[in-house]
Amino acid sequence: MPEAMALGAMLNDQNDAALLLTLLIALQNLPEGFNAYREILYRGSHKSKRILFWFCALVVVGPISALVGAEFLSGKAIFIDAVMMFASGGILYLVFQDIAPQAHLKKSWMPPLGAVCGYALGLLGHMVL
Repeated sequence: MPEAMALGAMLNDQNDAALLLTLLIALQNLPEGFNAYREILYRGSHKSKRILFWFCALVVVGPISALVGAEFLSGKAIFIDAVMMFASGGILYLVFQDIAPQAHLKKSWMPPLGAVCGYALGLLGHMVL
């Protein structure tokens, strides 16, 4: 939600940065969603179809959050920065406490390669902007 709110606010003012933020959010959410699905499935408390149903139901939260951000945070850089700082802290916590320790796939370089590509995209986007 915080990233989508910042994205909505940035769409009105900074289209270039909003595109970069969209790509970074997508790259970040893909492994998070994969990891969350696996954790819920392996716990055995829910079936695959039920998990996917709720994940699909949560899709509407992003656009609603973006509308809230566009309506209430647009033009208020200090609030956008605070929301993004809050979100980045949560992302770092998730990566180092939840995702990275479980990202071991035998004979696969995909988890570390994904991390390197994500950082490279962020750095390249910052340099371009």
